[in-house]
Amino acid sequence: MTSRSASAPPPGSRVRRLRTSRGEFAVVDVPPSPGAGVKGTVLLLPGYTGSKEDFTLVHEPLAARGYRTVAVDGRGQFESDGPADDESAYAQDELARDVLAQAEVLGAPVHLVGHSLGGQIARAAVLLDHSPFRSLTLVSSGPARISVSQEQRVKLLRDALAVMSMAECWEAILAMGPPEEVGGPARGVGGRDFLRSRWLGTRPAQLRATGEQLCTEPDRVDELAAVPLPFHVLSGERDDTWPVPDLDSMARRLGAHRTVIDGAEHSPAADRPAPTARALAGFWDAPRPGEPA
Repeated sequence: MTSRSASAPPPGSRVRRLRTSRGEFAVVDVPPSPGAGVKGTVLLLPGYTGSKEDFTLVHEPLAARGYRTVAVDGRGQFESDGPADDESAYAQDELARDVLAQAEVLGAPVHLVGHSLGGQIARAAVLLDHSPFRSLTLVSSGPARISVSQEQRVKLLRDALAVMSMAECWEAILAMGPPEEVGGPARGVGGRDFLRSRWLGTRPAQLRATGEQLCTEPDRVDELAAVPLPFHVLSGERDDTWPVPDLDSMARRLGAHRTVIDGAEHSPAADRPAPTARALAGFWDAPRPGEPA
């Protein structure tokens, strides 16, 4: 499989601009498979240094289960517009309000899925207003700030972005090793050329602001637990960004459904897309009190 095909959207998808009251966002919009029925719409938020393409491999299996999936580049990520230097535009509250606007346009209520940083933005959106959502799934996204080792990587990147261009940072990252950690372009589908293109398309202010959020995020689990939504905590069996035992504890505090994907690490949708999609759809398919069977 070539790099181009690996990151290409699945058949039947629409790569388009989603117009909202908060601006336009680049999305990959995949309808349910013909004959699968229509069970609902899913909004997918990528992580730090990631993009909508991180969900490429789960679209088709979720479509086969009857779900429309919409993966989005957040403000200033890859193909979505955003200021290059104004970090205030990427405050967590601003990004959360973007998510609320996206859900409204997609036809709320939707299932909300956030990976890593996207999970913390999703949490913030739910805490602002849970009414546009049917459920919240946190994928490899922990209760508070990231681990010390990953915090060091993010701080190194933030320091570099203060004095270097995005192209210069890319070359420096390559010199240090594979660009697959939180401190560099996120691992996902696609090859080196795609990762470079995504990196250069992302706004430096977005990386600086959201990197600071990852290093300072408070524990808001008890606040989230008071929200009347079904919760799902999904991760790989190993995770260097938030230790798996911390994710287990968070799930217990939330009363959440818990899934651990064997053989996956921080990016289950890329590492093990088939079992990840089964776990997501299984959670959404489960009957809820007060909902029709």
